[in-house]
Amino acid sequence: MKKLKFTIILLALMSTAVAISQTRKDKKILNDAAKAKKTLLKAHSGLQSLFDDSAGYVIFPNVGKGGLVVGGASGNGAVYEDGNVIGLAGLKKLNIGLQAGGQAIIEVIFFEDAEALNEFKQGNFSFAAEVSAVALKSGIALNAKYKDGVAVFVLPKAGLMADASVGGQKFSFRAF
Repeated sequence: MKKLKFTIILLALMSTAVAISQTRKDKKILNDAAKAKKTLLKAHSGLQSLFDDSAGYVIFPNVGKGGLVVGGASGNGAVYEDGNVIGLAGLKKLNIGLQAGGQAIIEVIFFEDAEALNEFKQGNFSFAAEVSAVALKSGIALNAKYKDGVAVFVLPKAGLMADASVGGQKFSFRAF
């Protein structure tokens, strides 16, 4: 009986430690997303209307991508609905084609309406090759056009990558 109580207490303590460490990771992602939003707005203040008017958005503050013929990318981000954080998201990308190098980027996806956001939250959301992101560079006019309910923008942070490849992105969502 003492062994059973000890095992239960030990499992409870281990579960608490896992929950605390995950909370720290979640807080870091949320903090990084808030910083990334400021960086995006500093790079192009025209994004403010998208942040204000979209049904929701997801900010991936640290997407790492790289490849040599076959490439990939991954990152974690924060999901917002009506300006309030509602959960976390994961991004995975696989592509093949003419590509070489590595790069770190900020990626933000705006959802035009509740239907597009709900599709994302259900976990059935992915981008095919025909969805492209607008690269934010200083001095370039922002042409925000939704395609299939989403608009995607990326801001390079570091690295250099030449890319003419075909692939897709798959996303996951975890609500708070």
